[in-house]
Amino acid sequence: MSDSERGNGGVPAWALPVRMRVEAHDGHRWVLYVALGGLLAGAAMAVFGLPPVDLHSPLHYMGVMMPTCGATRAVWAAMSGDLAMSLRYNPLGIVLVAGAFATLLRLAAGLVTGRWVNVRVVSWPSAAVVATVLVIALEVNQQLNRDLLQTSAENATPLATMAVYAAGAVLAAVVAVVSTRSGRAARRAGRVSAR
Repeated sequence: MSDSERGNGGVPAWALPVRMRVEAHDGHRWVLYVALGGLLAGAAMAVFGLPPVDLHSPLHYMGVMMPTCGATRAVWAAMSGDLAMSLRYNPLGIVLVAGAFATLLRLAAGLVTGRWVNVRVVSWPSAAVVATVLVIALEVNQQLNRDLLQTSAENATPLATMAVYAAGAVLAAVVAVVSTRSGRAARRAGRVSAR
């Protein structure tokens, strides 16, 4: 087995597909912005309540729950301090809130020490298998909680729902444009450095 197939402590990459390294640079700055946005949204929901939108897929109304069904309510419950209800709505809610707080702790530690904990995927096939198993387990869990998840916000309005979908489409378009441009810039920089 080559050195690239082995990582920390000689563990094969397939057995531990994600590794953490402490480095002198922040390799995940974008995660901070996502975490801050999520925590602000969660705090707003804890104070003002759930948003008046209905973001369910058409399958939801046929009784098929998606792995993300109940995630908004789970984050709302977690940020309100009701971890048991958060877990019932969607285990992902607690993971998202805990991950956001861990990101803030990572930021504080990085700013104080000048060293950053960065996560690297060393085996994409193994990571894909683990992710697939977790998504399937979450889908089964959500399907088992179908009765709870099929309740909708009583104050949901079609106009607010359309506004959220429109904002999501605009955000997706902006992300696509930015990532395309940054990819082109990186390829140009690679060609210039190769000369």
